Amino acid sequence: MNALLRLFACSSLGASARGLLGCAATAALLAGCAGNPFAEAKVDANSAVAEDVARMAHESRAFPTFADIPPPPSAQRPLASWGQAADQLEVARANVETATAPSTWTLTGTERFVARARSQVGPDIGPTESTTPSSEAFAKELRERATPPPSPR
Repeated sequence: MNALLRLFACSSLGASARGLLGCAATAALLAGCAGNPFAEAKVDANSAVAEDVARMAHESRAFPTFADIPPPPSAQRPLASWGQAADQLEVARANVETATAPSTWTLTGTERFVARARSQVGPDIGPTESTTPSSEAFAKELRERATPPPSPR
């Protein structure tokens, strides 16, 4: 087996294509840096903000530094207690799911609850239908207004 090594070499266009793509990307990035669009931009002299733009463009200001960032508060919860609180929340969730799972509660024996609620409300209200003539007249008027209009023929 004395074959030539060049027969087993993988020469594809992938490497040259990557190089060409890299050169194109670098050229595009550098082309974006050519010139300052803010320095060349003209402000309309008739604009209401023209004076402010000109004044602020030539005004020198001190920029903030990293030293201006305030330190974190000292009364902050430690990192481990956040995890413990999350664990407690997961346990509470599991307890609620267990307590409210299907077939764990029923609505039987509500008579005592109903009797207590009725005793708090007071005596029976009586029939639910209205007996006053004014409310009956109002209801009759609403029924008449609720009828659909005749079909246009």
